Amino acid sequence: MNKSIVAIVRYESPLESVRKAVGLSHGLDHLPPNPKVFIKPNLVYWTKAVPFPKWGVITTSRVVGDMVVLLKERGVDDITIGEGIVTKSPKDTETPAHAFETLGYNVLKKRYGVKSIDVFERPFEKVDLGAGVVLNFNTDILHSDFVVDLPVLKTHAQAVVSLAIKNLKGMIDINSRKKCHSADPEKDLNYHIARLANKLPPSFTLLDGIYTIEWGPGYNGRARRSNILVASSDILSADMVGAKVLGYDPSEVQYLVHAARDRGRPLDFSDMEVVGEKIEEVASHHEYAFPYNEEGTLPRPMEKMGIKGLAYPKYDLSICTYCSALTGVILFAIAQAWKGEPWDNVEVLTGKAMKPTPDKKKTILIGKCMYEANRDHADIQEMIAVKGCPPAPKSVVKALHRAGIEVNPAIFENMDKAPGFFMGKYEGKPEFEEAFFTVT
Repeated sequence: MNKSIVAIVRYESPLESVRKAVGLSHGLDHLPPNPKVFIKPNLVYWTKAVPFPKWGVITTSRVVGDMVVLLKERGVDDITIGEGIVTKSPKDTETPAHAFETLGYNVLKKRYGVKSIDVFERPFEKVDLGAGVVLNFNTDILHSDFVVDLPVLKTHAQAVVSLAIKNLKGMIDINSRKKCHSADPEKDLNYHIARLANKLPPSFTLLDGIYTIEWGPGYNGRARRSNILVASSDILSADMVGAKVLGYDPSEVQYLVHAARDRGRPLDFSDMEVVGEKIEEVASHHEYAFPYNEEGTLPRPMEKMGIKGLAYPKYDLSICTYCSALTGVILFAIAQAWKGEPWDNVEVLTGKAMKPTPDKKKTILIGKCMYEANRDHADIQEMIAVKGCPPAPKSVVKALHRAGIEVNPAIFENMDKAPGFFMGKYEGKPEFEEAFFTVT
């Protein structure tokens, strides 16, 4: 049996560290002649309004640029960088363009002829990934000859880790992303993620762990300077080793369990060879789940504040990206609105699967999915519905005010500036360098 090779390399210097990872893993040895190469970084979020913590959230431009150089050295002329960035509106083309410019992708275009695309401006096509999973994929990646998958080595609040297979979620359209967050307890988020690579062209994976993050995947997590690269031409093997580096056995990551079963692969690393650094010498446990109280009804920091009269149950796998991002802002606004007087037994429900509890006086249903799931539920005493998909911030403010929670509307009016609040914890720490997110 031929074992897949996974290389672990410590990041020490520009270009040469990525070159070493590629060489040890033989990751580009199977490039076809004159290939169309698609590079998929991870740009999970962007805002034009303020600088925000990119460390451990976004693939470094350093790694993207180095991969372009190595591809050019091998005579590759047709290179496309593509991503589908989460914005407030899928019709927003200015934010992705600003991201590509700021991250130096336009420099790569001028220097090497690299194209960069916002997948929401490109066609999608329906793909049957097997096991009943049918999603709409970007055509550019599907019809490339070779894919270079460049995710961040990070945890994920719902999926435990977010690595190469999960990174491909950025290649599907909005409806498909929502579909992945199914309320079906069997065919859930992990079930869908596991199949994302099933129709991928030949590929090479490089997990960018120059910066890693706990409580990912967003800017409100806690970043670390880790200086680790994990590389393989087998996407599942890369993810299994990446999970272990973050402190999780593959058996603890349900999408890896599904993917391994789907491919007839063991989870014990017996069919792969790890070269370079040893896993145990670079592994470091990264927390993935945001801390909640024992009942799962309130984030622990809010409970420590003494907040009473409010239940905001812990997110589940059915809450999609848009409502998830909004939830962070809602919780921040509620915390800011707390004045020490208990609220009137209010609960806030999110996602597609939560059900109301009988003793709550006011039940706020966030989003169209939650409203449709519970609009006729007998246990709701007073329903306050926010029906949009995604919900409009103004509607959220109105609902919270109706429930007696006087949140500051300005927080929602300036949502794009909220990520800047998290920059403070990295100030004065020289290991967190903005230079990694530019191309010079």
